[in-house]
Amino acid sequence: MDIATIVGLLGAFGLIFSAIDDINAFIDVPSILIVFAGSIMVVMFRSSLGEFLGAVGVLGKTFKNKLDQPEALIEQIVELATIARKDGMIALEGQEIPNPFLAKGISMLVDGTDPTIIKSSLQRELSATKMRHAMGAKIFSAWGEIAPAMGMIGTLIGLVQMLGNMGDPKSIGPAMAIALLTTMYGAILANVICLPIAMKLSNQADLEAANNELIIEGILFIQDGGNPRVLSDFLGAFLGPKARAKLAAAG
Repeated sequence: MDIATIVGLLGAFGLIFSAIDDINAFIDVPSILIVFAGSIMVVMFRSSLGEFLGAVGVLGKTFKNKLDQPEALIEQIVELATIARKDGMIALEGQEIPNPFLAKGISMLVDGTDPTIIKSSLQRELSATKMRHAMGAKIFSAWGEIAPAMGMIGTLIGLVQMLGNMGDPKSIGPAMAIALLTTMYGAILANVICLPIAMKLSNQADLEAANNELIIEGILFIQDGGNPRVLSDFLGAFLGPKARAKLAAAG
């Protein structure tokens, strides 16, 4: 689990609820339907069903932290390169490789696939993964844009009802509740949930893409029969200065 996501989300709602004395005063079913259900319908209208369901599928990446550290990937690729250099590509078969993208590349090496095909196949998979993750981030970003707009629509509905029934004091309260609560619901949904999720998915997609690009370079290096001793420095270009120094010290 990604601790930052859990702590940030629970902390934000905790601070919001700490300022509320009577929670029942902040619950209004029509406002909830206008903002939450209404914004979901608009997002679905803006996208295809496959894109909408795909966004739900990538949502789990926000709460999971399964990305490999690039330093660990480099160490494993160097180890695999050393095995291939000593015992040949066939010796890579059966090696335990947790990363599925790296495992696919190694499997193609073992099968003796042409380097051009290996490169094009891995790059196509990289592009498809980036597109899928970017689409999920766009869905939540769109939801974050729509939620405040639906809140404003609810506010206008409440104001119209209130102004149309000024002669009936009993109707002013419920109408004002819709007017105010829809704005609050829209702001919370957008700024506490949807936009942070979109940003998190976008960041994780970039990190995963960088890892996969590192793997492609490593796979092609092994295919060319390069010296494993220089592979660590070659792939170190994907790391920041501190991580690169740490990797050099470990090497």
